[in-house]
Amino acid sequence: MSSAPLAARLTHVAGPLFFPVTAYGPDGTVDLDTFRTHVRRGVDAGAAAVFACCGTGEFHALTQEEFRLVVAAAVQETAGRVPVVAGAGYGTALAVQYAKLAEEAGADGLLAMPPYLVVADQEGLLKHYAALAAGTSLETIVYQRDNAVFTPQTVVALAQTPGIIGLKDGYGDLDLMQRIVSAVRTQLPGGDFLYFNGLPTAELTGPAYRGIGVTLYSSAVFAFAPDIALAFYRALEAGEDGLVNALLDRFYRPLVELRAQGRGYAVSLVKAAVRLQGLDVGGVRTPLTEPTAAHVKDLAGIIASGRALLEEYAEGERA
Repeated sequence: MSSAPLAARLTHVAGPLFFPVTAYGPDGTVDLDTFRTHVRRGVDAGAAAVFACCGTGEFHALTQEEFRLVVAAAVQETAGRVPVVAGAGYGTALAVQYAKLAEEAGADGLLAMPPYLVVADQEGLLKHYAALAAGTSLETIVYQRDNAVFTPQTVVALAQTPGIIGLKDGYGDLDLMQRIVSAVRTQLPGGDFLYFNGLPTAELTGPAYRGIGVTLYSSAVFAFAPDIALAFYRALEAGEDGLVNALLDRFYRPLVELRAQGRGYAVSLVKAAVRLQGLDVGGVRTPLTEPTAAHVKDLAGIIASGRALLEEYAEGERA
C-alpha cells in the first residue's frame, strides 16, 4: 500500500485500469499462485491500477476469506508499484465488512458496487455509500449501474461525502453523465472528483466518454490482450483516430457483439480469453456459465484479428 492518496495516484495515469479475473484450480478453489501470475503479468505489461475482486473478478462468488486472500495476493504482487482497489458490495453491513477486510489486506481503495437486490431511493443510496465510506480509511469509488443510478444532485452530495473520490459509470447514459459532470463542476468548482467509464468493454465508448471529459476507464481486454488494450489507450491519448477507429471496427465492435450473445459473457468470455492466452485461470463459478465452444472459437479469431491489425500498423510505420 502506498502512502500517496488513491485519488492522486489515479488522476494522472499512463495506462488502462486492470480488472484481473479470479483464478480457480481444478477443484474449484481459489488458485492464488495463478492469480499472482495474472496480476504480475498485467502490472509488468503497463497497468495503471489493479482492481481486484470486482465484477470481472467475480466478487459475487467469493467468500469473505477468499476475498481477503485474493486482495492480499494482489497487494503483495503489485508491491506498491500501482494502486490496488478492491470491490465491496451487498447491503450496508456486509459491504462495510468487506471494506474492512480489504483495508486489513492492504488495499489502497474500494470500488463500491450496487447494494444487493433492493431498489432504493436516492436518499437511501446516499446513506448507504456514506456509511460504506465511513467504515474504513480507504478512499471509495462508487459504481453506478443496475439498481444504483444517481441523479446529478445525488452525485454532488456523493462528491461532498468524506472518503468518496469518484464515480464509475456502468450505466451508459451519456446524457445523464454529461448532466452529472456539469452539476458537480458547477456546484463544486475547483474540485477533483474522478469519473470512470465502467461499461463492460469501455473502449467501444471511449471516444464518446472522452468527449464529456471522462478519460479514465476499466479495460477487460487488458486482462487477456494487454498489447491490444495498450495500443488502443495510447492511440486514443495521442489522437491517432485512424488506429482508434480501425481497432474499434475490427476488434472491439466484434468483441462486444460476441459478448452480447450470452448472459454473463462480460465475465466468462474474459476468463476464456485469458485461458486462450495460455494461463489456466479455470472457469467461472455458478450461476455464471462458460461460453460455447463455437463462441470461444470466434473469440480466438477476434483476438487474432486485433493482433494482425497491430502488425499491419507496425509494418506501415516501418515502411
